[in-house]
Amino acid sequence: MTFCLGIKVDDGLVGIADTLITAGSETSTAAKIFTYQHERQSLFIMTSGLRSVRDKALTYFEEVLDEHGPTFDRVFKALNVFGTQVRRVAEEDRQALADGGLSFNIHALVGGQFERDREHKLYLMYPQANWVEVGQGTPSQIIGAAGYGKPVLDRTLKYRDPMSFALKVGCLAFDSTRISAADVDFPIDVVLYERGSYQLLEQRYEKEDLAEISNWWQERLRKSVNELRSDWAEPLLSRLPSRRPVAAE
Repeated sequence: MTFCLGIKVDDGLVGIADTLITAGSETSTAAKIFTYQHERQSLFIMTSGLRSVRDKALTYFEEVLDEHGPTFDRVFKALNVFGTQVRRVAEEDRQALADGGLSFNIHALVGGQFERDREHKLYLMYPQANWVEVGQGTPSQIIGAAGYGKPVLDRTLKYRDPMSFALKVGCLAFDSTRISAADVDFPIDVVLYERGSYQLLEQRYEKEDLAEISNWWQERLRKSVNELRSDWAEPLLSRLPSRRPVAAE
């Protein structure tokens, strides 16, 4: 499984991806974020699904970027070309994968800003290579193991929040996923893009780098539950055998 999170807030983009790769009983570490930078073009791609499909599609896409990348002036144009390479891989490998008992599977989060984009963009691409834009209404999207971190984001994140808030809550969403999903783990790769900067910032974090905030988050949750009012539950709790008054002999 994979955890890849893309966040779009008013002042920029945040991308977070784990690096754990599982193949049968074996595990390894590999980056799941691809970045492209050329003058007034900044692009990142995060993927979940079959590693072989991802690597082949990105290899084909890199070849196109080497030849035609500087001519792209909008992120969606580069996205469509990446989608073309995904369909190409599907045509080449789908039957062989099916024969081996595997389904063609790749999802992608694509973000960035090119010269003619009025603002930074974030897109979700499906295995069929069609896509939707991630925007103000739902400013975050997870591909891979989505169920554990999504509640954290849904309860806290707003489009007007600063990038610093988005980064913090994004790391907490990853931490919630790591605790519950055995196949999501450190290190994590983080990419930041500030609106209008045309510059990607990248950082890798090991488990020890975020241990303090992970422990703080866990203790804060426990403390908050303990501080939660319980008067609404007292009528039920009072019926527990241990809470019943003992009759005098």
